[in-house]
Amino acid sequence: MFITVIILLIVALIVIAVWVSAIQQHREKQEAERRKELSKQKRIIEEAEDVILNSSNIPMSGAMIRIIQRRVHDALVSMVELSPTSRELKSRMHESQERLNSEPQNVNESDKVSLPDNDKQLIALVQGIKKLRHLLRSEHSKGKVDTQVFVQEDRKMERLQLRINVESQIKRGLSAKSANMVGSARQYFEKAYAIICGVTYSDDYVNEKKNLLEGYLSEISTELKASNASAVKKKAEKEKDDLDVLFAPKKKW
Repeated sequence: MFITVIILLIVALIVIAVWVSAIQQHREKQEAERRKELSKQKRIIEEAEDVILNSSNIPMSGAMIRIIQRRVHDALVSMVELSPTSRELKSRMHESQERLNSEPQNVNESDKVSLPDNDKQLIALVQGIKKLRHLLRSEHSKGKVDTQVFVQEDRKMERLQLRINVESQIKRGLSAKSANMVGSARQYFEKAYAIICGVTYSDDYVNEKKNLLEGYLSEISTELKASNASAVKKKAEKEKDDLDVLFAPKKKW
């Protein structure tokens, strides 16, 4: 009887140990998932705030700014739910709510963008627009952005990318042309022309740049033909001079 009690106690202890271990593992798993989700929401906020910070370089409508602010607020709400005792997160959540309740700042409805002179800054600008379009698609896929608003804003970003790509190639082409690097200039203009011809829509900007680039390419083609003709003429004259020297009567001394 005593042995049976001991065995039962041992079994009970083993069961308790397994149960405690299972609970501990479950809590650790929950904590790991909580930390992972917190990190995810933090990245979302940092990305959105980075886009807002660079909004001075990227024309953004009030609707687009509101979408970004809503994304930040939703992420903060999720973080507060995961860490309900954090005063800092609660404070930031309230601040984000106040921004949502106020009129958006730095609104720029223009579809024009100033190109930076530095290539590194230009790349950063393009990357910023790509991040903005990714953010917009993400919010639309979650059902947080109306389809009509999504189409309108995404099209605006698409046109901005087009302008940056075309204008930067034209700028490089003109710079090469002024440096008498006609071949390089033609390559830049041809690349810009291929980009503008690749769009699936037509508007005043597209038509204007097509005509402008066709004019540049026609001008360069004329210059190259004239240059080639001049080179051929010079070569023929040189060959004629060489032949004249070769077959000229020899002087007698």
